[in-house]
Amino acid sequence: MANVISDETIEYVGILAKLELSSSEKEEAKSDMGRMLDYIDKLGELNTDGIEPMSHVFPVKNVWREDVVTNGDDRDNIISNAPGEKDGMFEVPKTFE
Repeated sequence: MANVISDETIEYVGILAKLELSSSEKEEAKSDMGRMLDYIDKLGELNTDGIEPMSHVFPVKNVWREDVVTNGDDRDNIISNAPGEKDGMFEVPKTFE
């Protein structure tokens, strides 16, 4: 195992993850993290010449559409769903003083 994880790294990861690990759990986590990093190193040995980098398996593109208001002229019906109404606007309870 080429990647050796230090005790300090495990402590730091535990703090970030808000975990309290026992000493046996820390040793197991160190071993697991080392194996994960070894696997990533193995992937780095692959010949990727001619392979285009990608972030998704399928092509992803944005589909844009015009913003068209379809029901904006029904104010009375919309206001009827409000918890309260004042001057044609929603009136809601205060959330803080």
